[in-house]
Amino acid sequence: MSGPGGRFISLEGGEGVGKSTQARALAAALRAAGREVIETREPGGSPGAEAIRKLLLEGAGDRWAAEAEALLFAAARADHVARTIRPAVARGAWVICDRFLDSSIAYQGGADGLGDEAIRALHAVGSKGLLPDRTLLLALPEAEAMAREAARDAGKSDRFGARDADYHTAVGRTFRRLAEADPARWRIVDATGPAETVTARLLDAIEDVG
Repeated sequence: MSGPGGRFISLEGGEGVGKSTQARALAAALRAAGREVIETREPGGSPGAEAIRKLLLEGAGDRWAAEAEALLFAAARADHVARTIRPAVARGAWVICDRFLDSSIAYQGGADGLGDEAIRALHAVGSKGLLPDRTLLLALPEAEAMAREAARDAGKSDRFGARDADYHTAVGRTFRRLAEADPARWRIVDATGPAETVTARLLDAIEDVG
């Protein structure tokens, strides 16, 4: 999965749990420890994938059918993996990714009802089935996550953040199911409390990776 010294870490979770903030903090901590670190995100992370990101995040909530949305995510991920993630890991860098395959399984597969296997099949073709060395699920009570999201977005949520509470509950339920089914890859990390405390928990959760 990883080259000599290279590691691939993904951060997952629903809206408002602090993934982007913690991805930056985790990357900074690893750099301070002497690692080469690439920070990236999904959708995005390469020029082609960033172009697709705009298509996915902007516009009306019903801009895309669930099937089309899943295909766009898979296309963006394929370019991201080929142009950013695999080359970085192969040269020994640590890649910290804000969302990856498991978000597609949770959102399009779970909340949109396409199913896990449809999303995994697209990933097998587009990205040759690449999985992170460790996936960190940031866990936060739903009410707190919604409050954080509202404060962050100030009424300007993207197409996904704007979906209703039932949708986000289904997303969270799928993430938890995925984490519990694969404890070797996943760690569930308490995202409550000060940001620096959460970062310390994340570092503990990857201590055995490299």
